[in-house]
Amino acid sequence: MSIEDGYEMTQIADWLQGEASLKIPGRIRYLMTDSRKGADLSHSLFFALKGSAHDGHGFIPELFGKGYRHFVVEHMPDDQRLLDQANFIRVPDTMAALQKLAKRHRDQFSCPVIGITGSNGKTIVKEWLYQLMQEDKAIVRSPRSYNSQLGVALSVWMMAPQDELAIFEAGISQPGEMQALSRMIAPTIGLITNIGHAHDEHFKDHIQKTTEKLKLFHGCKSLIYCRDHSLIHEQVMADPALKEVILLTWSRVTKADLIIGKTKQDGPSTSIQATYHNKFINITIPFTDEASVENAIHCWLVMLHLGYDPETINNRMRFLNAVAMRLELKEGIHQCSVINDFYNSDLESLTIALDFLNQQQQHAKRTVILSDLLQSGLGKEQLYREIAQRLERRQVDRLIGVGPDISSQSGLFKGEKQFYPDTDAFLAALPGLPFHEETILLKGARSFGFERISRLLQQKAHDTVLEVNLGALIRNLNIFRSKLEPGTRIMAMVKAFSYGSGTYEVANALQFHRVDYLAVAYADEGMALRKAGITLPIMVMSPQPASFDTMFMHTLEAEIYSLSMLDTFIEAAQRRHPDLTTRVPIHIKIDTGMHRLGFLEEELNQMIVKIRNSRILQIKSIFTHLAASDEPVHDDFSHEQIQRFKRCADAVQPHFAYPIMRHVLNTSGIQRFPEAQFDMVRLGIGLYGLTPVGGLDLHPAGTLKTTITQIKKVQPGDSIGYGRTDRAEKPMDIATVPIGYADGYNRRLGNGRCHMLVNGKPAPTIGNICMDMCMLDVTGMIAREGDEVIAFGDGLPISILAQAAETIPYEILAAISQRVKRVYYQE
Repeated sequence: MSIEDGYEMTQIADWLQGEASLKIPGRIRYLMTDSRKGADLSHSLFFALKGSAHDGHGFIPELFGKGYRHFVVEHMPDDQRLLDQANFIRVPDTMAALQKLAKRHRDQFSCPVIGITGSNGKTIVKEWLYQLMQEDKAIVRSPRSYNSQLGVALSVWMMAPQDELAIFEAGISQPGEMQALSRMIAPTIGLITNIGHAHDEHFKDHIQKTTEKLKLFHGCKSLIYCRDHSLIHEQVMADPALKEVILLTWSRVTKADLIIGKTKQDGPSTSIQATYHNKFINITIPFTDEASVENAIHCWLVMLHLGYDPETINNRMRFLNAVAMRLELKEGIHQCSVINDFYNSDLESLTIALDFLNQQQQHAKRTVILSDLLQSGLGKEQLYREIAQRLERRQVDRLIGVGPDISSQSGLFKGEKQFYPDTDAFLAALPGLPFHEETILLKGARSFGFERISRLLQQKAHDTVLEVNLGALIRNLNIFRSKLEPGTRIMAMVKAFSYGSGTYEVANALQFHRVDYLAVAYADEGMALRKAGITLPIMVMSPQPASFDTMFMHTLEAEIYSLSMLDTFIEAAQRRHPDLTTRVPIHIKIDTGMHRLGFLEEELNQMIVKIRNSRILQIKSIFTHLAASDEPVHDDFSHEQIQRFKRCADAVQPHFAYPIMRHVLNTSGIQRFPEAQFDMVRLGIGLYGLTPVGGLDLHPAGTLKTTITQIKKVQPGDSIGYGRTDRAEKPMDIATVPIGYADGYNRRLGNGRCHMLVNGKPAPTIGNICMDMCMLDVTGMIAREGDEVIAFGDGLPISILAQAAETIPYEILAAISQRVKRVYYQE
């Protein structure tokens, strides 16, 4: 996140009041908290933040090696070379220091600042206000949903002299958090959307939650809210710190500044009539759901308060656009990957998209298709020079610029580049442009219609997709990380096509977020990961003799589980490396009671002798698998397994001069046997938001979606599907959806044993599940051909399907066919 001119390090040190060791000149424009993201190194200040799953201090030597020279830390590094050649400011709490710096920066500006909080709708209201007013004002706003203790600090730092309005959202999850956000944002205009059930577990009740949220507005000049939310109104009136604040309210039922009258739906639009200062006014919005109506009315009252003409507001409300809340990664033509982010067109959302592009390692080449960026508040040359620098820092190989402004500044961009005056011109040239084995970022203002480009670049597939939320996957990873002792490594299981979620995309995200090892079932899975740019160590759990050469070629590490397999592997390794100078890594599996694969305790001596005599193998780890880590009734047996493993590992280690890692725990074991973490744990199904144990706030990472192909009426007595197993007892509406057992939707889920969600409502299956489709009972529901259908996801967890199919969630996930297109996204 950047500002235009920046601050001298001496000024920042004075503001932070820390212990400063400043050895070189420095002027700071960027604040960095993530060591993996590209930046202008000479003008970046890195804050070494500490969290439950990370400590930024550990990355300082790596960052110094990359060229970073300015750091805020809680303790100085031991390396004197760093202290002599870089700037350090030591503070008691790096997060508090980051927030203090953001507040100091905020104090430099006097433009109006809108602060938004509430349980739902914050991001939508913020983005709509931006859409509605960007024609008239240079507006800075929180990128996406940057509303946390960290996100707000980075958002406020974006304020620049050219900005005429700032809009920031603030979110809290527990008491005591809002004060810091309020100090940083210091809003002049406040808006609270509503109070819902999000994060209820951390508040005594909704009164406490409302009271905490209202602390954002202490010191505000005016506050906007819906008078019909009685809890909000009561707490506003009871808060002595809001007595001097001008209250601006809207209501459907009582006296307010904006009194809502008739609301009428007309096709895809909603017309809203109201009175404001005793005058009749109205707006029409292109949405019909109640949440959108409420969000639009909030925006309406803000604009009226800012002096906008009612007719101007109405004209702009008609063209409100849905807010894209995520970046999508999809399979493209000619072995490409396509990242869609063509609904935001500001500088900071471009930076976020470029960082997401930079994470993708599956292709060597990176291409950005970028439209003009609109209403930045910067001059053309300054704006596109800044964009060119950001593209260069993130090693973008090719730029395709679309629009007259970016085309006029073509000379600022280095490397491979093409420019087109508009989208139509680019589409006309597209058939002759080379796109092959590259990652393509589509980033454009909505008015450029980049969805037309996306449709042509995406690989064609049928309408059933598995959406994989990479952000949820990483949140789950960090939840488990927080359960581990410092130094405990993580091996992430990506076997079986990452439990059905896709392999290299998931592996790439895990590599970016610094897991230590990956595990696959077979060598060809590991080979595919290597070809996709995955450099992490990879353990192959079921290596076959025919695949040993493949493993050697791609530096894959074999799990060895028997004496006969060990003999075969040693022979293959010696053929590959006859000079015996290269040590080949292996992992030793011990059978401690599961009796599936592994060396028995009495075989250890033979194993040790064979490995020592080979002079070519190196044991990287020794491990076992718990048979019932999720079942308390078998805890005595699990403890017995752990003790047996420890005894075996202790017997092996003295025979080798190097350290050998030990690992026992799977997802359930991490939760239930923390004393047995040893050197590493193996995290599998928990990454995807599932755990047999429960008790963690995990986020489902996958949503299986399809669409309604056809709706037809059937009459009493009519049969539905193969075998005529279901018959209509009354007139019914039957929806056919293109998903069947060949897609992985279990055949046992038919005949009403399970349901899908159609527009959020449960629609039972009817008839047998077919190979490529199945039927749903949508009688009495609002359903149209083309509507989206959820087979599992939010509101319909996999556990329900597993129970109905008399199986486990693992099978449901792993069974999803590879013909089902995967769409990866990050919110």
